[in-house]
Amino acid sequence: MSEKPFKITSSTEFEPDVVPQSLMRASIHGGNIVKRSIMRRLRGSPPSPVSVKSIAKPFISLTGKLVTQPDTLILAQMRLVRDSSRFGWGLLTSGLRNKPLDVAEPEPGDGRFRDQAWSEAMAFNVIKQAYLLSNRWIMDTVNDVRGLDNHTRRKLRFFTGQMTDALAPSNFILSNPEVLRATIQSRGKNLLRGLANLLRDMDEGEGPMPFRMSDPDAFKVGENLANTPGDVIYQNDLMQLIQYRPTTETVHRRPLLVIPPWINKYYILDLGEKKSFIRYWVEHGHTVFVVSWINPGPELAHKTFEDYMLEGPIAAMDAIEQATGERELNTVGYCIGGTLLGCTLAWLAAREDNRVKSATFLNSLMDFSEVGDLEAFIDEDSVSKLEKAMEKQGCLEGASMATAFNMLRANSLIWSFFVNNYLLGRDTAPFDLLYWNSDSTRMPAAMHSFYLRNMYLHNRLREPGGIELAGTPIDLGKVKVPSYFASAIEDHIAPWISCYQGSRCLGGPVRFVLGGSGHIAGIINPPDRKKYGYRLHKDSNLDPDAWLRRAKSFEGSWWPDWVTWAEQFGGGEVKARAAGEGKLPIIEPAPGAYVQDLPAAS
Repeated sequence: MSEKPFKITSSTEFEPDVVPQSLMRASIHGGNIVKRSIMRRLRGSPPSPVSVKSIAKPFISLTGKLVTQPDTLILAQMRLVRDSSRFGWGLLTSGLRNKPLDVAEPEPGDGRFRDQAWSEAMAFNVIKQAYLLSNRWIMDTVNDVRGLDNHTRRKLRFFTGQMTDALAPSNFILSNPEVLRATIQSRGKNLLRGLANLLRDMDEGEGPMPFRMSDPDAFKVGENLANTPGDVIYQNDLMQLIQYRPTTETVHRRPLLVIPPWINKYYILDLGEKKSFIRYWVEHGHTVFVVSWINPGPELAHKTFEDYMLEGPIAAMDAIEQATGERELNTVGYCIGGTLLGCTLAWLAAREDNRVKSATFLNSLMDFSEVGDLEAFIDEDSVSKLEKAMEKQGCLEGASMATAFNMLRANSLIWSFFVNNYLLGRDTAPFDLLYWNSDSTRMPAAMHSFYLRNMYLHNRLREPGGIELAGTPIDLGKVKVPSYFASAIEDHIAPWISCYQGSRCLGGPVRFVLGGSGHIAGIINPPDRKKYGYRLHKDSNLDPDAWLRRAKSFEGSWWPDWVTWAEQFGGGEVKARAAGEGKLPIIEPAPGAYVQDLPAAS
């Protein structure tokens, strides 16, 4: 191990006039923050959707259990003595051998300790190892406490993890070698610029964590995002329907209706020419229609989950028939859009409406028995507090949803930006996916309350007749259309095992594909990138572990597999269709007004 704390170089990445520029920015944004704080005090703060009671209860339960379990405390003390002894002995031997101390290792994918100084410089190596050992000891102690139900234990682990992540040495100036190096090299200019960045984000951002995740000036919806050519042909209070322009001479007879999530915006499926799933569908001969949901305000607080069904996919299906003359069609649903698609198919089945000939579900839950760390936000106290806040505001602000999702991967989606933006004083790099992630949307109060209670809290969708929509009890088992499920093995929002179990609720044949990576990258994986790979096994009646063991691995994207599967439901070839040729006139060019938070075109 090197005896030098870290290597200092004379180069600097900051421009000469960074000090006056940073001071000017800090002054402007600081003044705006003060003005806004005064106005907020005069008007009153918006209601908080966070239930302090829900967060505190598991820690109160933990304390009560520990009081009655002295053996657990003794075991924790013994483990602490053991780890301390290993740490001391390892420190001695690493000094004698001139090798890094390695009594604990970060989790795979943990990028906080990538800098070489964490291993090569003794001081930082010791800090890192002490932190990792302490973190492990805390989590092991929580796991050892008896008598806690699974929900309480998961919440304890989650919120304890949030605290230990926040206290990581990488988040502090003097204990992060990269930050300390930058501070010495720039003579503190990085911290001054970081302060200006912090005040800017507090001034311009929204929510409790308003930091930038991508360069906001690098992307523009309709130019380098959501730029597949198309036209809006229908709109109502909740959505605009986009018909995309064909690029082939002939197309499948049956159109393809895509239902994206309304948490964030539809252009996750259209991230520019090289990553666009929508463009890929068009290039493979589909007449593609995509629902572009509105970003609702308080005026739509009354809109329910069944309104989203009736004014979303049902209205879109009727509009597609008018636009193309075709009643039969194929469908795709992504995330909560897939959950809505499953409800819609069950509702249509109950009414003996068989217009849908196939369904594709992308990271979509229909069985909510295991939702991962999202469970930490789902209990009666949390939902009731959220409902009270939504009742006053009419909706749930998008920033609240974004914060919850970011907390699921706090080190990569919160603290990495804290270090980059505020300690290192750097600008965020352009990243289309994170730009989309920051473009959050609001949730109408009535819809979101129904969704949380019926899906997450009580898991009624998987029960035959457990949910009633527009006066009709629905049963997923009556859905007989062939289905294609694509999930991602590292998905932390819609865990693949729950997606797999949900697929078995349907009554028709299912083809289940398990892609690599997470909730977004596992789906938005164009073939040209040749990344991640996927697993496939034809028998989806196996339990998840058996399916995974027997599944065959394939390299690259699963998109071509979907193309092959979908061809059998195309209904033959017809001449390519263009918007405006049917009974519905063109309203405006894609991407339309709703995705840009503009008023509907007249």
